[in-house]
Order: sequence, then structure tokens, then C-alpha cells
Amino acid sequence: MSAALGVAAVCAQPYPNKPIRIVTALAGGGGDLVARIIGQGLAGSLGQPVIVDNRGAIMAAEIVARSSPDGYSLLSYGTTVWLLPLMRDRVPWDPIKSFSPISITVSTPSVLVVSASVPVQSVKDLITLAKTRPGELNYAASGTGSAGHLAAELFKAMAGIDVVRIPYKGNAAAVTDLLGARVQIMFATPASILPYAKSGKLKSLAVSSMQPSALTPGLPTVAASGLPGYESVQPYGLFAPVSTPPAVITRLHQELVRLLGKAEVMEQFLNGGFETVASSPDAFAAMIRAEMNRMGKVIKDAGIHDE
Repeated sequence: MSAALGVAAVCAQPYPNKPIRIVTALAGGGGDLVARIIGQGLAGSLGQPVIVDNRGAIMAAEIVARSSPDGYSLLSYGTTVWLLPLMRDRVPWDPIKSFSPISITVSTPSVLVVSASVPVQSVKDLITLAKTRPGELNYAASGTGSAGHLAAELFKAMAGIDVVRIPYKGNAAAVTDLLGARVQIMFATPASILPYAKSGKLKSLAVSSMQPSALTPGLPTVAASGLPGYESVQPYGLFAPVSTPPAVITRLHQELVRLLGKAEVMEQFLNGGFETVASSPDAFAAMIRAEMNRMGKVIKDAGIHDE
């Protein structure tokens, strides 16, 4: 009762009236960049400092899930929030019950790329080759349940092909082996792969987003070049703890949408490898449910389990 009264007292005051904390991924990665750009923008429009708190994935989500629902502890994270619970026996939060979604903020696609020695020029060619050589081709993926791993497994499932995963601890080692033709296929971030594709050292076949991406000019989508309906992107979003007052969610959503619509912010994100996306809280929640259903089947059928 006392905790509830405390929240009510804070929320009775104009929001915000003290610093806000955004909990996110470890420093130095894409998730950290997203949180810092958003934090800087919100600090300017809300008139309060916004502190970025870097934690590991499980700790970040757990901290916010257990925080007071007053709008002062927010979570900026990607698919880990809603897909990791499908790959682990236990996580200390529930993707639906623990959070109040505010908005999708940005997304980044993967590029389907093959070693220069692979005799294909298109997605359709690759699927045909894989069907004639079941179990002989392989793909590189760093991290169980990573964007590249899930993109490849979705591709396999939808194309009906048998391609073997070669796991890597990091993206750099995977790209090195792709360049050396020790692996044949990879779904990689645009920044990590396009320089090699432009020089002819690798062949980029398509981008994994449903629509052509500004991050990969001139590159067709997987869906339009051999596998209709295919889409695999890495969205990031901003969450508050569940039961955060609707007025606070509305204020944060309005400021976030305004921020993401600014040309200079869109350019900042584009330079960092992201495209801005603004959604309503309801649309964000619906996307999470839909992705849990869609990718849950892929994860189960592929036997993906993250210890």
C-alpha cells in the first residue's frame, strides 16, 4: 500500500520532475547508441537529465520490470526482450505482463550475403542451389538467437532448404571466414558487409526488410527476389514498467515520436546503421505478440535453446 501511495504522490506532480534513467545494453554496441541518441533528445524536450544505464540484456530487462511504474526508469532494447523468453527455460520478466510498450524507435535489417565463390547471383539462385545440395551449404551466425541466426533459420524454414549453421562467438570472425570461403552464407549487418560487397570480395543478394532499405541503396528485398513474404529485421523499442500511468506513457510517446521525426535525428540513426520507426503503444504491443507467434514456431522447429 505504501509503495502504491508513493507512486501516486510522484505521479500527482508534473511529469517529469527529476532525472530519467534509460536502462539498455552494454556500452559500445548498437543498443547503446540507440539509447544515447534517444536519451539526449528526450532530455532536451522533457527538461530533465536522462541517464543511460548500461547493463547486460537479462539484467537490463529485469531492472526495469521491477522498477517503480512512475516513468523514471525506462528500457531501451531490441528483440531480446520478447524472443529470449522463447529460447530460455526461465527469464525474470514476462514480455507481455512486465512492460508497458511506448514505441518502436528504430530498426535495422540484415543483408543476405554469400562468398564470392558461391555460383549464385540472386536469392532464387541460392534457394535452387541449396535444394540441389541439401546439407552441403553452410551459414555463419554469431550468437545463439542473434538477428543473423534467426534470419537464417527463418529463411531456411520458408524456402524449405537444408543449410547447416556454423556458430561463431563474434561477427568479425564470421565475416573473415566468409571472405575466405570457409563458410558460404551469412545474414549480416549492412555496415559489416557492404564494403566487401562493393569491392567484389563478397556478393550481397538482398536485404531482409520487407521494403527496400535506405541502409542498402539499390539492393532488392529477399521477399521480392525469390522468397515472397520473407521479413527479418531487428527492431528496438522503448518500454516502461507495467502499470505506468497512461498520461506518462502518452507524454513519453509524444516526445519520442516528435524526436524520431526530426531530420537530424533520422540522419544520426542512419549513420549508425538504423532507420527510425515510430509506432503507437498499441501497435508496438501488437507487433511483439505477432513476432512471438511467428518466430516462436521457427525457434521451436529449429530447436534453438540459449543456455
